[in-house]
Amino acid sequence: MMLTRLLISPRLWSLALLFSVLLVWEASVHFFAWSELVLPAPTVVASTLWRGMVSGYFWPHIVQTWLEVLGGLGLGAGVGFLSGILLGESAFGRRVLMPYIIASQVVPKLALAPLLTGLLGFGTLPAVVLTALVNFFPLLESTMTGITQTDTVRLQLFRMLGAGRWQFLWRLKLPSGVSTMLSGLRIAAVLSLVGAVVGEFIGGSTGLGALIIAAQGSMDTPLMFAVLILITLMGLLLYLTALWLPRRLLRPYLFTELENGK
Repeated sequence: MMLTRLLISPRLWSLALLFSVLLVWEASVHFFAWSELVLPAPTVVASTLWRGMVSGYFWPHIVQTWLEVLGGLGLGAGVGFLSGILLGESAFGRRVLMPYIIASQVVPKLALAPLLTGLLGFGTLPAVVLTALVNFFPLLESTMTGITQTDTVRLQLFRMLGAGRWQFLWRLKLPSGVSTMLSGLRIAAVLSLVGAVVGEFIGGSTGLGALIIAAQGSMDTPLMFAVLILITLMGLLLYLTALWLPRRLLRPYLFTELENGK
């Protein structure tokens, strides 16, 4: 019975797939005698990652990237959430402002990085602003969608009970749209890391993005792969935190939504 459960476990198959890819990668590097400049073996990347963590070389860059990610996520998510509420409550505002908001999202953020560096200088601030610009739209869109797609039966019931506009928003629309808003938060959390790294590419001297540029300049491919692993782990941690933390904080609203959806 236990063996059967292990064989059908998705996590076991996922780990097996990862192990197989690493094994094929390691064997291919040795079989074709590829240079470390082209494709380092996983063992070489792991060794570089371990040395950088133990020596403390990576830590200042990790801390800097976390500061930019959290600062940009807080700024962009906060502005996006409030803007989503305002636009969700105002059809006139949506018709006036949404074309400009969408147009701002069409512009590649990588093209904005040099402009932000020129305006704000080098360092943390332009990376935080770029990160906020990246994750602003998912929160705005998900919040606005959650508010505007409230169940019509519930809306009619609240009208019959004589609820005011604030009660409509706080008691009905926001709780009803929690699930949609959380999906936007998860997307924004992952995009925040992308924004921070892109900002460091252009105007950063510290951070994982800046470290990738430095490794590229010195042709240190194992270091580049090690940094990419760190960025991947940070992204996974951000996503899992965005998945777990709001559910803990908003458990009453989520429980109500699940019960109403049955």
